Parts: sequence; C-alpha cells; structure tokens
Amino acid sequence: MQNTFAKVNYKQPFTFASLQTLIHAFANCKHKLLMSEHKYILEPYKGMNTRYRCPSCQQRDKTFSLYIDTETGEHIHPTVGRCNRESNCGHHYTPKQYFQDNNISFDTPQPKAYKPRPVTPPQKPVSFIPVEVFKASLKAHETNHFVQFLINLFGVEVASQLVSRYFIATSKHWNGATVFWQIDTQGKIRTGKIMLYSPTSGKRVKEPYNHINWVHSVIKQAEFNLQQCLFGEHLLIDKTKPVAIVESEKTAVIASVYLPQFIWVAVGSLTNLNAEKCCILKGRTVTLFPDLNGFEKWSSKAKELSHLAIFTVSDLLERKATEAEKKQGFDLADYLIKFNYKAFALPKPEANEPPPTFQPLVELKPFEQPKPVCYFSKPEQPKPESWEQNITELENYFAGIALPTQPVKLNRCSTITNCSLFIESHFATLKANNGKRNFSPYLNRLQELKQVLTTNIN
Repeated sequence: MQNTFAKVNYKQPFTFASLQTLIHAFANCKHKLLMSEHKYILEPYKGMNTRYRCPSCQQRDKTFSLYIDTETGEHIHPTVGRCNRESNCGHHYTPKQYFQDNNISFDTPQPKAYKPRPVTPPQKPVSFIPVEVFKASLKAHETNHFVQFLINLFGVEVASQLVSRYFIATSKHWNGATVFWQIDTQGKIRTGKIMLYSPTSGKRVKEPYNHINWVHSVIKQAEFNLQQCLFGEHLLIDKTKPVAIVESEKTAVIASVYLPQFIWVAVGSLTNLNAEKCCILKGRTVTLFPDLNGFEKWSSKAKELSHLAIFTVSDLLERKATEAEKKQGFDLADYLIKFNYKAFALPKPEANEPPPTFQPLVELKPFEQPKPVCYFSKPEQPKPESWEQNITELENYFAGIALPTQPVKLNRCSTITNCSLFIESHFATLKANNGKRNFSPYLNRLQELKQVLTTNIN
C-alpha cells in the first residue's frame, strides 16, 4: 500500500489530477482487501425465489442452493450449487470443480476493472408474526391430524400437555394441517411451519406433493424479514435441564415424552444446525440426536459449534437400526414409538416440589415469558453428592456382559422390554443429573438390574 501511494508527488501543488491518483490508489488497495474474503458463497436464503430445482434429483420442491460471485452477486452456473437433501441426493458441485472442468483459472482470478460496491443498506429489523394470527391458530385441535396421531399414541392427557408445551396449532391451509410455531425466548413469534401428517401413521403427506409451507408466506406479510429460531426455543428459559436437538419438530415433541430429562428442540432439517440458531445455547450442555445417515454431518458440526456449548452426538440410531430402517431413513421418533412411553417415566417430585400443571386443549394461551425472579427463585439446596464411581462401575459391568434380548422382569411391578435402550436412557439421565436426589431411582434401577442379571448368569 505504501508503494502505491508513493507514486503521488506530494511536493507538487495539489491538483485535480493528483486527487484522482489518490482515489485510484485507495480503490486498488480496497479491492485487494476484498479479494482476501470468500469470493464464492452459497446464495443466502431470502425466500423460495432464491432456491431452485436440483439438477441431479429433480425434486419438485426447490431444494437447490446456487453459488454466487460475491463481487457481482451473479450465479456462476445453473449446475454449480448444493442440494439441501444431503442424505437422499448429496449433489454438491463446487465453483472450483466447475472451473477445473471448464479450464477456467480459479486460484488466480483474471484482473478486472474496479467496480465500486454499492452502499450496503442498514440491516432490516427481524419481522414477527402478529399475535392475532398466532391466537387464531390455537383451536380446532379435533381436526388436526398430528394431534389425532398424538392422542392415538399417548392418550388425551399427554397429547394435551404436548399441545400446551409446544403451542401446536392448526391451519386451514390444508384440511387437518399442523402449525409448528417458532417462538423465541422473548415470546416473539418468528414464523410457523405448516405441515400435513397422516392421522394414523404420523408420517408427512408427500403425495401428490410435499405438504410444507410457512405462515409468513401464506398470510403474505409485506416486507417480511425472516430470521428463524429453534422450534421449542421458548422452553429454554428453563436453565436446569440439558438440551437435546433433533432435526424435525415432530421428533422433538414425541421424544419429550420418552426422555423428559431433556429440553427437546428442533432445527428443522439436517442442514439447519448452524451458529445462528445455536447462539441461544451458549454455555449449555447439548446432545445432538441426528436422523440416520446424519451422524457424520452433525459430528462435524458439533466440533464447529463447540465454542458455543458442550456438544455430544448420540449414535443410538446408527448402532440400533436395522438395514431396512436405515434405508427408510429412521429418526429418533420412529425408534422410540416402538416402546411403551410409560417405561421411561421420571420419578415423581418430592412433596415440597409441586408437580407441573398443564392446561387442557381448550384453554391454550399464548406464550408469556415468566418473570425471572419468580421462575428461578428456589430454596437453597444442599450440594449434591457424586455418583461418578457408581456410574463407572455399572458401565463397566454392562459393557462386559451380553445383554438379554428378551424382556427382563425387574421386580413384581416392572418388566424391561428392551435392556439396551433402558440402560442407555438411564445412564444419560444420571450423567445429566449426577448426585441429584430426585434422580436416585435411576441409579437404584440400574443396580437392581445388575443384581437380577448377575443372579441369572450364576
């Protein structure tokens, strides 16, 4: 930069020509600095007009993101981009590959005449869904196909609790459609995903087309600036539990019944696990439960996001799924609903801790953030003891024996239908709540199972 400006003779009288020389010198230096940034990036999402049909899988849905030149904002080529269906398609044609295939220089770009960048307009504020729209959706649950599936699976009482907890809503966009609202920790409604499910199987309706839409698109809210958050983010005001992240909203809802020791949230898809959505998790303990074929992708993401939170990645599905289930792309919900949820129930709270109350379906109210003082004020508790040694001994024991595949009668009142899943879920609970007196039944049950298995082996 110093050599560039040295061309100007500062001892000569200041003229218009010398001013032009200074401007060109500054422009050249600025251009070199800009070139040090990423020159080619995937086009940021600004609505469905920035997504395209994949040239590889040719899905009707727009699942393809194109690469753009950050200097010109133009697409490189209609085939240069990445399909968001990473598990089922995986098409990713990078700019470097395109340039190599077409004998175009990539590492050494051709010199171009400097074009000043337009002034970047101030960032638009985040848009929110009107509260009136949100309130109007919290009814007609008797017509909601997903709620009907939950009632068939868990009964009316548990289904009502889930509807209240996650503000599961109903849309008229399709008959029986569900709205999964994205509500942040301030109680603001970022958007809602509209989806249609089968009331009997709980599977998404994908024929004759994939039934997915967004509330902000349906109501045609003018100049809507979308900034998504986690589904279930409003539950993160509870700082006492570890967090579990899954891909789909349906999985988060169902898993919260089987493993209530976690706060269950969803990112919406395999590729939506990113820093923008996870910044709210700063300093927390988080377990990722990817769908089948997503373990490697999310393991890489866990390392990338490790500056935000303590991430671990569950390989439960990778270890337990059959070949047929892997081909079907099972998620955690598909696996859990094969078991009776009552076998996973947490111990009842002590008398001095009143049980949580849930509103029935007909009395749903919009989310309101509790006052922090009331929410977090708790009587001072004694420092919990550590169960590390007990957990280690039990882990070593169960790892050293062949676990039975048949049901095991634990005591007169309890029968374990799946030993492996029973042990894994109990260890996850103990590690997340080490030394907390309310969770000692989990330790007791594992010790009781050890005694039963030891007796049977001998």
